Amino acid sequence: MERIYFDNAATTSLDPKVLEAMMPYMTEKFGNPSSIYSYGRETRMAIEQARKQVAKILGARPAEIFFTSGGTESSNTVLHAAMENLECKHIISSPIEHHATLHTVSHLAKKYNAKLSLVNILPNGHIDSTHLEELLAASNEKTIVSIMHANNEIGNMIDLMEIGGICKKFNAYFHSDTVQTVGHFPFDLANTPVDFITGAGHKFHGPKGVGILYISENIKINPLLHGGAQERNMRAGTENLYGIVGLAKALEMATENFEKDGATIAGLKKYMHDALVNKVPGVSFNGDPFGKSLYTTLSVNFPKSERTEMILFNLDIQNICASGGSACSSGAQTGSHVIQALHKGSNDVTVRFSFCKHNTKAEIDTVVATLLTIL
Repeated sequence: MERIYFDNAATTSLDPKVLEAMMPYMTEKFGNPSSIYSYGRETRMAIEQARKQVAKILGARPAEIFFTSGGTESSNTVLHAAMENLECKHIISSPIEHHATLHTVSHLAKKYNAKLSLVNILPNGHIDSTHLEELLAASNEKTIVSIMHANNEIGNMIDLMEIGGICKKFNAYFHSDTVQTVGHFPFDLANTPVDFITGAGHKFHGPKGVGILYISENIKINPLLHGGAQERNMRAGTENLYGIVGLAKALEMATENFEKDGATIAGLKKYMHDALVNKVPGVSFNGDPFGKSLYTTLSVNFPKSERTEMILFNLDIQNICASGGSACSSGAQTGSHVIQALHKGSNDVTVRFSFCKHNTKAEIDTVVATLLTIL
């Protein structure tokens, strides 16, 4: 039986053209980019070319783009630096951030004896921007605000211009985890009031283990990792050469097809939503699925019963891949902190289906039919 993969918010398949771009750097072009002979110079040039490519696509300057191992390292770099050398004494975040942010801010608040505030979430899963403004107005400390661009579980998106504008008004630093949106939406960072954003190659058909960190040119921060002078002294360690080349190629391909792919995937999401509404009694959805939301993600609640408790396991047996909330903690039985923040005490069983350009309506028909047999 063919496998149906509906967990693209966790990771996407590597595009064959991306692998093709990476192959020379995995085989004959293997020089260390820090070496001064020709082997090293050609790989150094490949990294700088990738940096220019990424910067151009995101509307940033090449000097503002740093390559890391992924979203977690990028966010950690920013948040540690905020406390250590930007001298922030107050962190404002939200209760539905990815654990890469939530666990980091709670650790840093304890370590630096700083204040941690979590902004309220509205019933539809959106950030309460009025509450954010109140928190900033009441704060007389140097503050960093860390709020994700799009939630990885329910898909809700913030308006970067609105939240960034509020931060600017109160002279707060603004970091946004944009891991779910880089490669899916256009960015113009030169004209967006955000100080730091993060991205990960594997969310848009690029390789795993490589990410980006954008740091506005007006800000100087200390590195998280100390050692060599790689990444202009911002990130020690030999560069992930083929990962960086692959990330740039994947981002370029994603950007060329933003509108076409976005419309296709949004159509699949709507098709699945409508099929579930028509065929599964009592089904409901989290967040704001057809408002300000990722076109890739549909978070579905099934009423709790003996049959829904094993729903992910039974889908897996039928070769269907989906997740129960955030993939990064799918092995844990603690349930999703995002769903808990939205529906305290709810017994519903939540499944996240997330789509990509390779999925089809026929696959959705199969999944809905399978759900009906399970339920």
